[in-house]
Amino acid sequence: MKVAQAFIPEKIYMGRLEKGADIIASVEEFCRERKIRAAWVNIIGALERATISYYDQVKHEYFHRELNAEYEIVSCSGNVSIKEEQPFAHLHIVLSDTQYQTLGGHLWPNTTAIFAAEFVLFELKPENTAEELKRCPDTETGLALW
Repeated sequence: MKVAQAFIPEKIYMGRLEKGADIIASVEEFCRERKIRAAWVNIIGALERATISYYDQVKHEYFHRELNAEYEIVSCSGNVSIKEEQPFAHLHIVLSDTQYQTLGGHLWPNTTAIFAAEFVLFELKPENTAEELKRCPDTETGLALW
């Protein structure tokens, strides 16, 4: 393992995201307001719009798919860590359409329109307060990793 740090559960928040809001922006704003720098996130609900993507491991670029219809959020999970000194939500999502077909991928920021969504956010504190997870550019993958 290249990076592994111990975290202690601090608080568990449960709530609802606003209709029409963006998932990632909402999670990041929630964390900024509460000074949360590390967390695990789970979300269920429904969307009216979203952009999902996958990362091409050879080309080192994201390919996007825009979705503009009714979708159930079967699962949306990920983490919050620090990137450029701000909370950064890294979320993946699985959606189900009206034909019960699923699509999934990396959730792209500023692209969702929530119909209804409930979240559970597990705030985490580093066991050693001098260490925290920060995302930095990784030349091997082209991603911002811990």
